[in-house]
Amino acid sequence: MTIVVMDGPTASALSQVLPVLLLTLIIELRRTALHRKVSRTLFGAFFLLFAVIETVLVLSIDGELYPFQWGDLLSAIVIFGLLTLICAISFVDPTDT
Repeated sequence: MTIVVMDGPTASALSQVLPVLLLTLIIELRRTALHRKVSRTLFGAFFLLFAVIETVLVLSIDGELYPFQWGDLLSAIVIFGLLTLICAISFVDPTDT
């Protein structure tokens, strides 16, 4: 059984561009202080959805979601973990020094 989400070059390009867009979004949310007005649950749900999409894209880089290569799976797990860390850090309010 083979599951194909999208072709490999498209998945590769999106998996490289989307994290940059996510970081830009985080910076703009912090700059405009919108992160204080929107619930943390909504942000958490957004990060979870983003992490799942990014994981699927990384697994699809070789052109197939399933069966995947072990290197793709390891990369996807690392990226998912880093996105989880970014989510946790984004909830921390800066301290006054």
